[in-house]
Amino acid sequence: MAKMNEYVAAIDLGTTKIVTLIGKKNPNGKFQIVSYSKTSSTGIKRGVVLNIEETVASIQQTVEEVQTQSGIILSDVFVGIAGQHIRSIKNRGYINRDSFESEITTEDVQKLINDMYKIPIEVGEEILHVLPQDFIVDNEPGVRPIGMMGRRLEANFHIVIGQTASAKNIEKCVNRVGLKVNDLILEPLASAEAVLTDDEKEAGVVLVDIGGGTTDVAIFYDGIVRHTAVIPFGGNVITNDIKEGCSILFRQAESLKVQFGSALGDMAPEDKIVTIPGISGREPKEISFKSLAYIIQSRMEEIIDAVSFEIDNSGYAEKLSAGIVLTGGGALLRHLSQLVKFKTGFDVRIGYPNEHLSADSNEDINQPMNSTAIGLILKGYDQLSSIQRQVEQENPVKEVEITIEQKEVIRESVKKTSIMDGLKKTLANMFEEKDMEM
Repeated sequence: MAKMNEYVAAIDLGTTKIVTLIGKKNPNGKFQIVSYSKTSSTGIKRGVVLNIEETVASIQQTVEEVQTQSGIILSDVFVGIAGQHIRSIKNRGYINRDSFESEITTEDVQKLINDMYKIPIEVGEEILHVLPQDFIVDNEPGVRPIGMMGRRLEANFHIVIGQTASAKNIEKCVNRVGLKVNDLILEPLASAEAVLTDDEKEAGVVLVDIGGGTTDVAIFYDGIVRHTAVIPFGGNVITNDIKEGCSILFRQAESLKVQFGSALGDMAPEDKIVTIPGISGREPKEISFKSLAYIIQSRMEEIIDAVSFEIDNSGYAEKLSAGIVLTGGGALLRHLSQLVKFKTGFDVRIGYPNEHLSADSNEDINQPMNSTAIGLILKGYDQLSSIQRQVEQENPVKEVEITIEQKEVIRESVKKTSIMDGLKKTLANMFEEKDMEM
């Protein structure tokens, strides 16, 4: 059997489904999903855990299935986080360096990033991600600072903030299954990793991930994420509108939406109807395709308007040459891309997570609704690779086994370089210089 550290495991906690999968990178640089399990989600609404017991039971089911399929016993996983509590802010920070004579190092950049984790935020919140936008060295903007000379290093940051309680509840559910959370990753960033190309990120693109409970938005320009947002409604509100409008059960409404739904009322046939069995022996209901489509279109237009607001709010509306990429389960709705293009004026495509998957991947996995889960695998692999590189640098001679606790320590050092370490290095260099002079 291959080494455990060759594999990455991820759990996508969605409003409608919970997905657990295990992947590894093949020699061609593509990811092979070695095990995959999906089950209905009952304890999560709009990205927030509302029922611990139900969520734990669902996670337990998928984890047991992937472990049985693969023969791999999981110890730690990467988990997605979303929900209406997620917000983002922009901030600017700077550090003053001691000398013009030395080059700006990765440690200097990391120290600047670490300072952003200390900014004041609301009580009950925590910073999830600190994403540098651009750097300024001695008032010179748009530079790549590593290796440059300069005294003052500045940067603009995009900072993602979430509720501490929501993050802790997610961790608690995963811990109850006997697993440790490697990291909580913002779901739109994970989805973007899975479906967007580097060219799209460079040109300017909007990722819209339409899930059951939320619609996640991420805007990229010049290869950097510029704006993120979580809109607190998704495909389930459409299903609920169909349920209320047609006076049928929720599961019947969901089935109607998936099988016969359309996002454009004008495109639906005039003469087609579908018959729904009556509740408990009552008379069956006849619902026209056109009525169904107009119900869907009305709610979908609201979601598109919310996305348009986020695009305008980002300040990058005029720079999105690659348009909009739709993913998530809601992206498969018929004629949705045409409606989005009509409402926004942007080019639109449906995003499938196939670019990073091996050719032999199961078609069931290579679907828009699995974009977040696959993105979590990709982001997780990148994190673990960074940790592994650091370990190899610190232990160049012998190969070492890394425990979960050691991973956590190393991860924190990768994420937040210690100021004391920097001070020790500075003092060591000072003494070394004095010795050389003597």
